[in-house]
Amino acid sequence: MRNIFRKALLLGLVTIFAFNSTLAFAATTLKLGTTVNEQDSFQVAAEKFKALIEERTNGNYKIEIYPNGSLGGESDMLDSMSMDMLDMGIITSGPFVNFAAMMGVLDMPFLFANNSEAYKILDGAIGQELLDTLEAANLKGLAYAERGFRNVTNSIRPVKNAEDIKGLKLRVMENEVYTATFRALGVNATPMQWADALTAMQQNTIEGEENPINVIYSYGLWDYNQKFVTLDRHSYSTAIITMSLEAFKRLDPDTQKIFKQSAQEAAEYERQWVADQEAGQLAAIKSHGVEVVENPDVDSFRNAVQTVYSAYPQYADYISKIQSELAK
Repeated sequence: MRNIFRKALLLGLVTIFAFNSTLAFAATTLKLGTTVNEQDSFQVAAEKFKALIEERTNGNYKIEIYPNGSLGGESDMLDSMSMDMLDMGIITSGPFVNFAAMMGVLDMPFLFANNSEAYKILDGAIGQELLDTLEAANLKGLAYAERGFRNVTNSIRPVKNAEDIKGLKLRVMENEVYTATFRALGVNATPMQWADALTAMQQNTIEGEENPINVIYSYGLWDYNQKFVTLDRHSYSTAIITMSLEAFKRLDPDTQKIFKQSAQEAAEYERQWVADQEAGQLAAIKSHGVEVVENPDVDSFRNAVQTVYSAYPQYADYISKIQSELAK
């Protein structure tokens, strides 16, 4: 009887130890939200980031991806992260100015001539300095992925120069620099979240929008009455892999390094994916009967928006630093 009791006790202790060990090494699951669909480049970045984190932490951290705005719009998700109610998101640059004023410099029109210029600034000291300003809003910017150079679409007419765009009613991101840019062009600029913009285009309550080629393609904007695309590349838009600062602080120092490095690698992977896809996506857009103006009079756009630079003197120092760095 005593032996039976001792065996039962030992079995019980082993079971308790195994249960407690399972709890001790249970994976921590973090939620990552985006507002885009599963065909979008943000999903590519999110999936790469997820794979790197789960591999490099030996499964101790799991990333759950929530696309399609299921966790809210971009401003909503930034609010949630700042309040430590959401772990992570991949967020277009536009809404960040509402959380850290200096981030707005990245939205200035025609700031970068090409992708290489953008990467030089974003991946260097200036880009990191700007990410650091997010911490005052309880956000942690990990790396700059890519939304890309933005282009105008509309349902009314081909836009070949700044004169052609006047009077169009276009959705812009909820960002005052974007709004100021398009108002300088004589556009009826209407800030709204992306999900609302899709409905508004379907219902013809707005006539167009502005986004990179990969968005125009992945959302099939020809099905939203967008008959004309103009490759004016008026602004380079980042996509910041962002984390709640409190959630980031809960990581040990080694894991923090893993998260930052993995975010940078996922960002660079997504940038290359965007570049590899662009020619095929543009061809597919044309195949749906969309008229694409590939060589608009960019100088006419650039000249029309110079007043935006004088309207934001708070960005002058950063603009000067960016131009000096690019000149090296």
